[in-house]
Amino acid sequence: MSTVGRRGASTPRELTRVGDRLSFVYLERCTVHRDSNAITAEDADGVTHIPSATIGTLLLGPGTRVTHQAMALLGDSGAGVAWVGEHGVRYYAGGRALTRSSGLIEAQATAWANRRTRLEVARAMYRLRFPGEDTTGHTRQDLLGMEGRRLKECYKRESLRTGVPWRRREYHREDFAAGDAPNQAVTAAAQCMYGVSHSVVAALGCSPGLGFVHSGHERSFVMDVADFYKTEVAIPAAFDAAAEGVEDVAARTRRMLRDRINRTGLLDRCVRDIRDLLGYDGTRDTTQADGTSSDRDRVTLQSDGDVHLEAGRNYGDEIIW
Repeated sequence: MSTVGRRGASTPRELTRVGDRLSFVYLERCTVHRDSNAITAEDADGVTHIPSATIGTLLLGPGTRVTHQAMALLGDSGAGVAWVGEHGVRYYAGGRALTRSSGLIEAQATAWANRRTRLEVARAMYRLRFPGEDTTGHTRQDLLGMEGRRLKECYKRESLRTGVPWRRREYHREDFAAGDAPNQAVTAAAQCMYGVSHSVVAALGCSPGLGFVHSGHERSFVMDVADFYKTEVAIPAAFDAAAEGVEDVAARTRRMLRDRINRTGLLDRCVRDIRDLLGYDGTRDTTQADGTSSDRDRVTLQSDGDVHLEAGRNYGDEIIW
């Protein structure tokens, strides 16, 4: 079996090349196995072969069983694996990230650790959510106020568009059924978006807990990312579902949101948005200490002055103590 050092490097940039990989493949109610360099999915209808090199992240839904050989092949292919709810709208657990580089999580941690850059990223997130909004010089309190006004406008606009009555946002943590149909739909849509964004964050190797708008929770960054598309994708889907009736509104919301996510290519867009917000171009992943490029994983030793030395050699005779 190939070692880490001999396998080709995977970087977050590769996620955006949709022509090279199918980015995210969702399977449910089947047995996942291996046949040579392909992943097989076997169910009552037969066996489907999926070349492992085409998979970015494999999403394992309800009723799936996966063999050790299949997981070994996915690992060698640089594919991520996530265990999710039906149609990928819940995130339960994840295997390794798609990337073997720490470059993106280091970019996230660097931006998060500095109070000034953390605020800059938060402002950029609001600009992404509300195009045309000028966030220059605004404090966090200003941003929260702007968000509140925009969300109220969105609820009102969607209510007028669909004819669904809307009073106010109500979320009952312990009693989902306590809300009216549109509130249940909005809550279901939010839960779906958290699952989708967690899958992307895990696949990229980012830290779910290092948020720029949200804070104090193990999924703060996941909530940040999910909110990018709240007014554009999640809330409209929720009102469309509520417009069709009260019965089974949560399940209908999940189906409508799933279809909208697939139709708009939201997962790949999410990858691009995270990379752009963190100012990450991926060049560090395959650039060696001497400045040359390599297609192998890069492991370095940190020295003074942010100097990175190549690993795998003894520097005892070169360092003056």
